[in-house]
Amino acid sequence: MTPPLLELASVSKTYPGVKALDRVSLKVERGEVLALIGENGAGKSTLMKILGGVVEPSEGAIRIDGVEHRALTVAGAMAAGIAFVHQELNLFDNLDVAANVMIGREPVFAGPLKLIDRAALAAKVTPLLQRLGVDFDAATPVAALSLAQRQLVEIAKALSLEARIVIMDEPTSSLTASETARLLKVIAELKAGGVAVIFISHRLVEVEHCADRVVVLRDGAVVGELARAEIEHDTMIRMMIGRDLKSLHVPAERAPGDAVLEIAGFRTPAHAEHAIDLTLRTGEILGMAGLVGAGRTELARAIFGIDRPLGGALSLDGYKIAIASPRDAIDHGIFLVPEDRKRSGLVLDFSVTENVSLANLKAVAAGLIVRRGAERRNADERRAALDIRTASVDTLVGTLSGGNQQKVVLAKWLSMTPRVVIFDEPTRGIDVGSKSEIYKLMRGLADAGVAVLMISSDMEEVIGVSDRIVVMREGRIAGFLERAEFSEENVMRLAVGRRDLQAAEAVSC
Repeated sequence: MTPPLLELASVSKTYPGVKALDRVSLKVERGEVLALIGENGAGKSTLMKILGGVVEPSEGAIRIDGVEHRALTVAGAMAAGIAFVHQELNLFDNLDVAANVMIGREPVFAGPLKLIDRAALAAKVTPLLQRLGVDFDAATPVAALSLAQRQLVEIAKALSLEARIVIMDEPTSSLTASETARLLKVIAELKAGGVAVIFISHRLVEVEHCADRVVVLRDGAVVGELARAEIEHDTMIRMMIGRDLKSLHVPAERAPGDAVLEIAGFRTPAHAEHAIDLTLRTGEILGMAGLVGAGRTELARAIFGIDRPLGGALSLDGYKIAIASPRDAIDHGIFLVPEDRKRSGLVLDFSVTENVSLANLKAVAAGLIVRRGAERRNADERRAALDIRTASVDTLVGTLSGGNQQKVVLAKWLSMTPRVVIFDEPTRGIDVGSKSEIYKLMRGLADAGVAVLMISSDMEEVIGVSDRIVVMREGRIAGFLERAEFSEENVMRLAVGRRDLQAAEAVSC
């Protein structure tokens, strides 16, 4: 019999005091889409680092085409045909798309100078971009791309390697529905060509669409496997977290109250031709849906004072306010949990303590001197209240899981007195268990009288968590939906502006 393309046999990885992987065994066949799922901290990242040659296993063996390896090197993994699409983007902002896709493998002119052949470089990269159906070209600077577009560049980079095994770590976390549909078609093409795909995603709907088989990790060990016919949303959640997960939507304790923040005639630089009118009320989670590029993040940035609006007015509790900077917004109790928490919400090489106090140092300072004891007590209180899972508030935030990092961002704001909290993609790259905790925190804020605006591209999240939905399209408000009207079709009808929704729907692999 032909051996599996890839096999892990009783692979373990032990760090001082921690067993990250415990005798993990799995197989991947040629032309198979294997979904690897589990909560943050389940061991997925460690396993992928072992396959990429970054980390050496403590025990066990790796077999590729039946040939056993004690461990892989980075070069050995690439030579074996293993390519990665990382969730954390590894791109150079100062280079264009083509240079990023072929970094280190650029075609060069003959001669001693080894100058890069730009025409040949573009010729290699352009077909990959066409395959992904992107709306930018090989010469586009990466600095000019959105987060979703940068994710597609990462995917193009992996495809350029002509790999036999492609590992995709949360590849759709920043993609629109139509971009996700295109990616799933690419996966189907890879599968048809005999390429194996290891698909890691917290979006279980995509796993249901795409996977031939599911392997579930929990606490560093394989706790189960599902064949194609057994793959079902609730079953996967139960295996991942060891319990049933309650419905996402938790009804408000009381009916929505008065308007807190009123936005009138607001025009952002991204969509100067459209004015936005919107009201945020106490006791309500207002979900904001729309395709990437619809203007949702741009609106959030303008409200928070990062970008200067071109017109319009803001009123807080019935009084007009002027916000010229994030400090103005913070002073008014308007806080933003940004889309990219690592770039915009945290200082990764600062501790939990330092991040929690960063926006409100005056509360823990005597004059110009920060009182370290008060700062640490504040962080400890927030760690306990939000269940931030870390051994110490002295831990560097960059070492925490995505869910715990998001809680640190929240802790920073909750140490003050919020009136309005805007969540931009609050659970991107976060496991289902941590998502549930974030939703509970949002509901707690709303029940305490805070106005909550949740911007999300996750349809399940928008429908499951919101009390009311507003949909944006091309810089304008396309419509509102009350809870009785919630459905994917109704949201997408407003988001795409036409009856034909096929381009925006995910397709089966």
